[in-house]
Amino acid sequence: MVNFTIQNVLIAAGDDYATVDVQIVDDKIAAISPNLQVIGTAIDGKNKLLLPGFFNAHTHSSEMWQRGIMSVFPLELWLAELYDFAPLDPEQVYLSALGTAVETLLSGGTSVVDHLVLIPGLELETIAIATRAYREVGIRAFIAPLIQDESLTAGMPSGESAQTHEPYFRSAAATLEIIEEAVRQFHRPDEGVNILVAPTGIQLCTDALFQGCTELSDRYNLCRHSHLLETRAQEKLAEEKYGCTAVEHLKRIGYLSNKTSLAHCVWLNDADIAILAETQSTVVHNPLSNLRLGSGIAPILKYRQAGVNVTFGCDGASSNDSQDLLEAIKMGSILHNVTDSDYQHWITPRQAVEMASLGGAKGLNLADKLGSLTVGKQADLVLFDLTNLSLLPRTDPIGLLVLGRPTNVVDSAWVNGKQIVANGTINTINVDELRQELFNRSQWETKRKSETVAQIEAHYRTVMGL
Repeated sequence: MVNFTIQNVLIAAGDDYATVDVQIVDDKIAAISPNLQVIGTAIDGKNKLLLPGFFNAHTHSSEMWQRGIMSVFPLELWLAELYDFAPLDPEQVYLSALGTAVETLLSGGTSVVDHLVLIPGLELETIAIATRAYREVGIRAFIAPLIQDESLTAGMPSGESAQTHEPYFRSAAATLEIIEEAVRQFHRPDEGVNILVAPTGIQLCTDALFQGCTELSDRYNLCRHSHLLETRAQEKLAEEKYGCTAVEHLKRIGYLSNKTSLAHCVWLNDADIAILAETQSTVVHNPLSNLRLGSGIAPILKYRQAGVNVTFGCDGASSNDSQDLLEAIKMGSILHNVTDSDYQHWITPRQAVEMASLGGAKGLNLADKLGSLTVGKQADLVLFDLTNLSLLPRTDPIGLLVLGRPTNVVDSAWVNGKQIVANGTINTINVDELRQELFNRSQWETKRKSETVAQIEAHYRTVMGL
């Protein structure tokens, strides 16, 4: 364990700022006060802002390989096109997990929730590879293997036409066995690697899969993660499948809890919002992918007013097409100034920072250990350089960070007391080599539309009345 003291650093203090020293002892915050005795290594915090590390609370690392190329499509058609790309290989999984971790760290995140796409037939190997990548970088990883037990075409409403779907290649029971084995092999919270149960969503999962995940969650004390009502088509599908809203159904089968985080949550009604508040479920706001895919604007201000915990995610890099967490936080804050005319409900920069840090910790049932500069909490910290041109001239540091367009502003970052970023550079892996590998293993290409995508598009346009 490395002890250190950050000296003369700026922190948020109520509605103002304070210049303090911060002592880290045995990987935890030991003291916060001016003029502390130096313990361990002294780190100069002058002209820097210290914040708790942010959470990239929902992404799909392997989508890095398709960023910038996907068609301008709504989710259902975008997903069909994504499935149509060449399958992943293990090396791609490894490189894209490294890249996701690096981009998250260099935009203020110290934790990532990876709704990890699994290679069919190599599911445990996929999880092992992502685990290795995140361990090498040193980011705190929450690996949520993306699972389903229904075929892609089952994810759209039928409308007036009767639809038949090919059975999925793997049963719910077989999938749950894989996840339980992944928990045995890789779930090591004390070492910074966590496994979550993570059915993709109501559109591609049976109740058997959701309930099996709930049982695993309870047995092993695992958090739960899922997409929820990202699009209007999913809202229609839920009514067809259940005769009620998706939120009502998930409550009925016991999936919602204070250990549950739900990505997107765009198409919820007031009764649904009340259920999320009652069950203490967390909403992960992914504003950039929601805009990119035309999914809609999630009613985040309504969630906050109802007492629902909200945090931010980048979503996968082929629906964003970035892993810049500061960009997601900015968009997720100011987007809602057009959804509610009462400006007293709008999200302030300080509220946005709290949502990105403590909100993320709450969503993973870790608010007692992470998410704020509090004595006794684990040292997941980020130091921002306030002399950077994009954070000048000197006005309000957090305002500049959230509302501006900060670039290369992360000076240092620590995860569980271990320094991962120093002087703006990742010090655990060779980023230049990573960059070269990503370049070498890819090529400039153009999008294409297969016959399968064309068929799904025709059905989509019919059921959505286009």
